[in-house]
Amino acid sequence: MKKVTINTLKKMKQAGERITMLTAYDATFAKLLDRAGIEILLVGDSLGMVVQGHDTTLPVTMDQMVYHCAAVRRGVSQAHLVADMPFGSYQASADEAVKNAVRLCAEGGCESVKLEGGAEYGEIIQRIVRAGVPVMGHIGLTPQSVHKLGGYVVQGRNEDKAERLKADAKALEAAGCYSIILEMMPTELSAEIARSVSIPVIGIGAGAGCDGQVLVIYDLLGMNPDFSPRFVKKYLDLGVLIRDAVTQFRDEVKHGAFPDEAHSFSGETPVLQLYSSGGK
Repeated sequence: MKKVTINTLKKMKQAGERITMLTAYDATFAKLLDRAGIEILLVGDSLGMVVQGHDTTLPVTMDQMVYHCAAVRRGVSQAHLVADMPFGSYQASADEAVKNAVRLCAEGGCESVKLEGGAEYGEIIQRIVRAGVPVMGHIGLTPQSVHKLGGYVVQGRNEDKAERLKADAKALEAAGCYSIILEMMPTELSAEIARSVSIPVIGIGAGAGCDGQVLVIYDLLGMNPDFSPRFVKKYLDLGVLIRDAVTQFRDEVKHGAFPDEAHSFSGETPVLQLYSSGGK
């Protein structure tokens, strides 16, 4: 697979080719997802919940986003890398937004930034794009506005709210966004929005009518057995596999079965073989 750019993504939409997107928070996961051919990797502020253990994404800071973005960057060679602008990094002023977006690219190594909100952020998006940083929009359920929205609920179910979301999508495209995330909205509405704009529309809990799909990698892998929202498909129960592997390690250590001879070194082990699989 060739290096994925924003032009690649636009061509995929035009050709009717579905786009895949997953979150990544470190170099190891990034390398695995990149080699699997995922077109977009998102360093999401969701790390506040799945990595840091917070109840929302709100506590995540710019310094933390830069740190994780730089780590992911070291594991990516082909995927397009986008980073979330965390809560408070763009809401105060356009100048502050541009400064933080540039920092995510310069220090974090991302190739674009994502911010939540609709038409009200049009001017800020224009300023960021004008500074040379591509912007991905995000409407529908916007986790940074969870308190304002009254919780994690489906958006756009009545006519007025649906019309507002359609107008927001158009406004984001006009402001210069190269793509839009639609989160937790009715399938019919998201499909209509995807048809109404020329830029790629990526869905999460927004049905199959979008140009692509995104999930949090920890959710896809079933890392948290207690978290099972309707829109997540678990492709692996990795949480259970990890628990079983760790339990086996604990038992083998307790009973003296690990380390055995195959996993130990003799006094004659050559230095160059200390970290090889065949060292003895």
